[in-house]
Amino acid sequence: MKPMAHLGVGIGWRPEIAEAVERLPGLDWVEVVAENVCPGHLPESLLRLRERGTRVVPHGVSLGLGGADRPDPEKLAALGERAVALGAPLVSEHIAFVRTSSPVLEAGHLLPVPRTRDALDVLCENVRIAQDALPVPLALENIAALFSWPGEELTEGQFLTELVERTGVRLLIDVANLHTNRVNRGEDPAAVLAGIPLEALAYVHVAGGVERGGVWHDTHAHPVPPVVLDLLAELRSRVDPPGVLLERDDDFPPEQELADELTAIRAVVTAGSAPTGPTTVGVGVPGTASEASADPEAAVEPEASAEPEAARTRVALGQAALLSALVAGTPVPEGFDRLRIRVQARALAAKRADVVARLAPELPGILGGRDPYREAFLAYAKGRPMTAGYRRDALDFAEHLLIRDLPADPADRRRLTVWWRDRAGARPPGRIVRWARTLVGRAA
Repeated sequence: MKPMAHLGVGIGWRPEIAEAVERLPGLDWVEVVAENVCPGHLPESLLRLRERGTRVVPHGVSLGLGGADRPDPEKLAALGERAVALGAPLVSEHIAFVRTSSPVLEAGHLLPVPRTRDALDVLCENVRIAQDALPVPLALENIAALFSWPGEELTEGQFLTELVERTGVRLLIDVANLHTNRVNRGEDPAAVLAGIPLEALAYVHVAGGVERGGVWHDTHAHPVPPVVLDLLAELRSRVDPPGVLLERDDDFPPEQELADELTAIRAVVTAGSAPTGPTTVGVGVPGTASEASADPEAAVEPEASAEPEAARTRVALGQAALLSALVAGTPVPEGFDRLRIRVQARALAAKRADVVARLAPELPGILGGRDPYREAFLAYAKGRPMTAGYRRDALDFAEHLLIRDLPADPADRRRLTVWWRDRAGARPPGRIVRWARTLVGRAA
């Protein structure tokens, strides 16, 4: 496998901290959420960073390469366009699923794939499809999870190693996610790091979180805790990472605190030295599939399923049952921790409410503030899973209220009607239509 380009120490670029990011001393690169930028209208801040030589890497969150369906060609093309527009050396995504097609459901969040042979076969094919469509190399990130799948056949290390061997894909290791999975799933981060091919490492994520009730929440809204920096040091003792990036997505601190966190990360990266020479981590017996990681074209598929479509069907059924339980209130599938699934379901609903409020900040104002808005949205979301993304969700929520002659105050209802009409491009439903839809909702 060819050595990865050196990136250095960077930070996740977000519009809320764009000016602060430009002023951070010694910043080598930034990562931007791919879905949040338009290739033809890049933010001026990103353009200025590029002009002074700061590398920009697009980080996708919506491909769902671990899902049962093959990747959406339009989403792949959009990710590739952003890589070209930003002059990126690579793009990154996640080992996760985010939606199902039967039934049509959107999680609005990254969900873990089962570590099974079926899921690995599906993921490997999806990764190859993505690699063929993208103009630059692809790196995939290990995700944080609140729960485990029953009946898993592989460890995290085995799953990631075979993925690399069979596809030649790069790895984005999030050490904060390793800590999350230690708390939530009892997994040993050191065992994961000892079991994966670190020669495939593209870069590393570092982020903060918080523990509540024995569950670690990977918030990206808290300072990086010492335990996560310790895991970065553990990884650094094994390999010299091509890049390390600080993620912060919410509750942004003062500029100096961001600079201090980058200084702490840089100190860990520069302290000590990683083993010299080729790493032996994750290397198999000569003549096996591990040699294929140096040449993706020559990659072989150990224990790949002889029935790829049957594997997709089995993965689809499992993911649909789980996602339906999480967002549509259907029974929790056998073998899952029901308490953890309930925690995840509440977290998904809360995130959904928060994202809609950010995309449509007028809604909390029309509904009388954050608390009344949140109460109304969570009641709406309980029986109406998201099927077409957050922007559509905001419109559907507004229409749901109008059908029920809400808000109660006529002036507020007129404001919501105008808001909905301006964005939906249609007249709000008339009284007869609202009455009919209400009856249908009651019947359902």
